[in-house]
Amino acid sequence: MALVSSTPLLIEARQRGYGIVAFNVHTLEMLQAVVEAAEESRSPLILQTTVGTVKHLGIEYIVGAAQTAARRASVPIALHLDHCQDFELILQCMRAGYTSVMIDQSMHPFERNAEMTRKVVEVARALNVNVEAELGKVGGVEDDIRVEDDKATLADPEECRRFVELTGVPTLAPAIGTAHGIYKGEPDIDFRRIEDIAGKVEVPLVLHGGSGIPEAQINRCVSLGMAKINVATELKNAFSLSLQQSFAANPDDLDPRSYMSAAKQAVKRLAQEKMRLSGCAGKA
Repeated sequence: MALVSSTPLLIEARQRGYGIVAFNVHTLEMLQAVVEAAEESRSPLILQTTVGTVKHLGIEYIVGAAQTAARRASVPIALHLDHCQDFELILQCMRAGYTSVMIDQSMHPFERNAEMTRKVVEVARALNVNVEAELGKVGGVEDDIRVEDDKATLADPEECRRFVELTGVPTLAPAIGTAHGIYKGEPDIDFRRIEDIAGKVEVPLVLHGGSGIPEAQINRCVSLGMAKINVATELKNAFSLSLQQSFAANPDDLDPRSYMSAAKQAVKRLAQEKMRLSGCAGKA
């Protein structure tokens, strides 16, 4: 099938109480791995790329690979642009075939964030593309975006309600205590805040910083309304550590097909586990 908008997938996920995992992929092997994991797990899937990956691989290569994967797959697949601050790049990605985009203006005041988000939503509606926006500031590092711990702020539930009302954004990523990267300890997630936000907005909520969150916390986030679970660092680390291990074990093996295949399997195993944790296995 063709790539699909993630909007109906996420609406159904929130209504039925499970989360769909969005995996940041940086290579063809990583993309193939999560697609194979979704097929075997019978899970809906969101392929996700950062702005840095778009610049590294090129929009056309990414869209071409994702469209090929979607045509060959029997599960629904969406293609999402993560944490983009550039309106023109968002337009390019939507026109090229991305079916979901994130306009990240969380570093600006509420009014500017709402204005820019509404602008993207108006264009995306005509193209049947999902839009995601962020309120509050999620800490950690995502490509070139760095938010220090003391600058991270949690989303205000009432502002979330106003924001969705003003913009019509179909998915919302509120900052609730998670962070990009790998946690040094157990994440300090504000579950009461998630519950308050979910009680004020009907749109699916997005959990950023999903790498390394314990199973019980993932389950609780999903049960409270988090319908999209972003996993980036953990997936990238699994791929890279497998490469390191391959070179350490077989330093004379210079065939990329060998060590890339092992890295692909490492990513696939992790992806299947994340699908199980989020509850989307068997939901395609």
